Amino acid sequence: MQVLDKPKNLMFNSVRFFVRKTGRHSGRWSRSERCACSGRFMEAGMGMFIWALEAVAALAGVFLMLSMFYQIVIGLFGFKKTTKDYADHDPSSRFLVLIPAHNEERVIRDIIHNLESMDYPRQLYDFYVIADNCTDRTAEVARRAGARVIETWKDGPDAPTGKPIALRKALNSLGDYQNRYDLMMIFDADNLMDTNMFREVNSQYLDCGRPDFIQCYLGAKNKQGVIAWFYYSGYTLTNRFFDLAKHRLGLNCPIGGTGFAMSTAYLFQRGGWTTMSLTEDFEIQVEATLDGRRILWNHNTRVYDEKPTRLRAAIRQRTRWGQGQWFVTLKNTGAVLKGFLAGRLRPGEFLSLLTYMYSVAAFPLSLLQAAATLGVWFLRPQRPLLSFSAGGVFLGVIILAYSYFFLFYLADWMDNRISFRLKTLPLMMGGFVANAVVGAFMQLGGLLRCGDQQHWAKTDHGISARSVSARECAPRLKQKVA
Repeated sequence: MQVLDKPKNLMFNSVRFFVRKTGRHSGRWSRSERCACSGRFMEAGMGMFIWALEAVAALAGVFLMLSMFYQIVIGLFGFKKTTKDYADHDPSSRFLVLIPAHNEERVIRDIIHNLESMDYPRQLYDFYVIADNCTDRTAEVARRAGARVIETWKDGPDAPTGKPIALRKALNSLGDYQNRYDLMMIFDADNLMDTNMFREVNSQYLDCGRPDFIQCYLGAKNKQGVIAWFYYSGYTLTNRFFDLAKHRLGLNCPIGGTGFAMSTAYLFQRGGWTTMSLTEDFEIQVEATLDGRRILWNHNTRVYDEKPTRLRAAIRQRTRWGQGQWFVTLKNTGAVLKGFLAGRLRPGEFLSLLTYMYSVAAFPLSLLQAAATLGVWFLRPQRPLLSFSAGGVFLGVIILAYSYFFLFYLADWMDNRISFRLKTLPLMMGGFVANAVVGAFMQLGGLLRCGDQQHWAKTDHGISARSVSARECAPRLKQKVA
């Protein structure tokens, strides 16, 4: 408190000095008096500036600490053994499956064969490949594999394009989808999925009061190499100790962009697919939560996504995600606060949504804190720039070991039955460094470019189903792809 009060005392003393002098002199001030008064005001201003820098550093530190504490507390609810929280039901829900694809001729055949072999009555689901502005043979390959294809094209040379626009055009072309289907599911062209997915989603949908969204477990097709590994380890950890944990607390889980089911009635009611950002999944998650809709998690069936294997591709993909998340966050922060103050958002849901929205701010806030601390040291070099304590270092190591290493290996065992192997430790360390580098680009680069939601760089896919072993995906991988 003494540090914070000092600038105020300096300013008060400067003003008191000024008043005393002006009251004593009716004429002009002497040069020495003017210098003394000016010096006092400069010292007071410098003190106020330093106080402001210290306040910025402190507030950034408090936010980062509280966010970390919140994640640790949420994670405690992921330790319990997984059991179904819904009863099995006979298939009755009708599914519309959409697969947006831009130049995906190398992988599109696999997901079509996968969908043809689902453990669900074929008359209860239809799937369409949306060949969006393709310059390769995606549409031709999809049709030959037996899929229905909707081709979409840009409205003009400079018109925007991307997944949200392709979905909007496809739904418009399908007409009264809300009357013909109960649920819509979206998959990426490179995905594979457990053949029990429609059956499990149908059961959860019917048994849990027909929720508006169900997000399925997000698995990985590949994990070789440092870059693919950090994706695999990150998703494995968050699936259990973030998504499943939130579900157990009755909170909405995040929508992952693929492998999620959405009520067609709600989709039609909201005016179809109207998202504007590069992260259409996150955007619709925020809108649905503000609208009081439920987003459930299903830990019993999986979609397998192809992960980037090169650092440049990971940076490009995550920067795009950062652009979209910052755009949605800055656009909706006011609405989230109003929803909470108006009582439309419960305190737990408000805290869950707000911390998830601003998870993208961790690196920029760390930079801001470091810059403020450096500024204080530059102005007051007699103060130590860095201070270390054995207790603080030890606590940091414990938190890192628990939240990164321990939780991942535990989740990998509980969900994939893969035990700890010493040879994976170098991958974990490399993945940690890679995640820090990619995360910095995602959060800071995404913030700087969040005004641009029209341009995006495609992530190339090329891993065929034949090259993916069941152990890589999960021991429960059931699809049989020709």
